[in-house]
Amino acid sequence: MSQAPRSADRAKIQRWNRILAPYRGADTRQSVTQLVTSAAGFTILWYATLRSLEVSWWLTATLVFPTAGFMMRLFMIQHDCGHGSFFKSRSARDWVGRCIGLILLTPYDYWKRTHAYHHAHSGDLQFRGFGDVDTFTVAEYLSWPRFKRLRYRLYRNPLVLFGLGPFYQFFIKHRYPADAPRSWRAAWRSIWWTNVALLGVAGVMVATVGLGPFLAVHVPVTMVATTFGLWMFYVQHQFEHTYWHWHQEWDYYDASLYGSSYLVLPKPLQWLTANIGVHHVHHMSARIPNYKLQRAHDENPEFHVVTKVRFRDTLRLINLSLWDEERQRLIRFKDLKNREAA
Repeated sequence: MSQAPRSADRAKIQRWNRILAPYRGADTRQSVTQLVTSAAGFTILWYATLRSLEVSWWLTATLVFPTAGFMMRLFMIQHDCGHGSFFKSRSARDWVGRCIGLILLTPYDYWKRTHAYHHAHSGDLQFRGFGDVDTFTVAEYLSWPRFKRLRYRLYRNPLVLFGLGPFYQFFIKHRYPADAPRSWRAAWRSIWWTNVALLGVAGVMVATVGLGPFLAVHVPVTMVATTFGLWMFYVQHQFEHTYWHWHQEWDYYDASLYGSSYLVLPKPLQWLTANIGVHHVHHMSARIPNYKLQRAHDENPEFHVVTKVRFRDTLRLINLSLWDEERQRLIRFKDLKNREAA
């Protein structure tokens, strides 16, 4: 009886490999074009935002948003570099990722390690802790003392999660992530060298444009980009009928297909976010570069069963906080309260 599931698993792996294989691997020309246009767009807009300080704070505030959009696009390129899908050369993608990481205050090798953990264990209740928005079950929540419940409720408050969360993650935690095991030597080297490089970059910027103007541009641009990025990451996994199972029942392909949404964005936002809304395909195979994700979805009906989340629907998802194992869905704190009252 133990042989049948293994045979079924092998058949499933072979089937998905046949579907995904044509889209895997970088197209160097497309990657270089995407990198050049994204870096040029960000540089031009960042400089325009800086110069706008001489004209009007309102103009500066307006330019912050498209500049943050291009910063987010650069992050998606770093993201593909971390997955090994953006260039054929490992050296090229790692150094591009590290350089982009300086713009985003992100130690590339540390981020790559934690994000790989997320991909390997997404939707697995047994392996939570790295690269995810912390999510607990109703049973776990009810077993806690009052203080621990309050702390989790505070953490899941949208103002904390999307307001303080990005600032803490990118400005503070990335400087010294205490939860990273000491055995992650490459990750720790990346953390320390990124901090040193950031001091150098900051010194150059202060000497050339001044501390005040530099902070007035880069801090709000980074906050807008990281807040929107965290919001996107959240709605791509935190929707009502998502996928969570304990390890013995967990399946990688089911978790990718049913635990990742298809975030349908307006075309300009889809371009700025480098198709990351096609998240189910990305989780099926992280070796597919961003510019092939939409085509992979469109050409294969197997992907059309995925949960679609439209831009206008995302606000109703931000209060989903607890996994209800009995009903196999995410619920809000008020849903639990109403259930207990009933």
